[in-house]
Amino acid sequence: MAELGLSELADYRLRLEREPTEWAVLDSICRIPLTRFYRDRAVFEHLERIVLPELGRLAMARGGSELRGWSLGCASGEEPYTVAIVWRLAVAPRFPRLTLRILATDCDRGAIERARRGCYAAHSLRDLPSAMRAQAFRESPAALVIEDDYRVGVEFQVQDVRTQMPDGPFHLILCRSVVFTYFDEELQRQMFSRIARRLVAGGALVIGASESLPKGAEGLEPWPGGHKVYRRLPGATD
Repeated sequence: MAELGLSELADYRLRLEREPTEWAVLDSICRIPLTRFYRDRAVFEHLERIVLPELGRLAMARGGSELRGWSLGCASGEEPYTVAIVWRLAVAPRFPRLTLRILATDCDRGAIERARRGCYAAHSLRDLPSAMRAQAFRESPAALVIEDDYRVGVEFQVQDVRTQMPDGPFHLILCRSVVFTYFDEELQRQMFSRIARRLVAGGALVIGASESLPKGAEGLEPWPGGHKVYRRLPGATD
């Protein structure tokens, strides 16, 4: 409002009504792209010990050669790269014939460009275990750069989940601190239905630590062990 020289909320509301392009500006500044590697340590430890190995066994049992993941609202890439690091260093040796592929999406084009560069300030890695950091990053004069081995299989796309989603299906969907935090209740229900349809039977949905699934959400059950991980039930209807 200060930038536009407006003093009253009513004036800004009037601008929104008269200039539809202003909604895009408002939408962009309502986002809080707080993210870092290994954010919510207990979640990634649970994924490493329990969820990813079970998903690997599930994919192998069905004759697959890929474990497919979707990181929704990935911001500048810390979340999908963390999954790639955890998989390669801790889980992949048990599944030598299985390839991890992660599609990471966000509506912020600038964030996606940063993710593709894979260059990060030290504070973004403060939660990442030191052994993983040493293996997965190299130092440059201005930043820490993720090694090429951990970029393999990670693809970034600009998408606004409200209007566009990848087809799937996925074994793992990470939807943390986006849909079930910022959207109203009705939109949450719509998004949940569309997201759940993209999970394979037995697949995992991970939401934010302070989030809950919307009322009426069906077809998923809490994954044993908690940490806001849910498993799609066999035979669940869309």
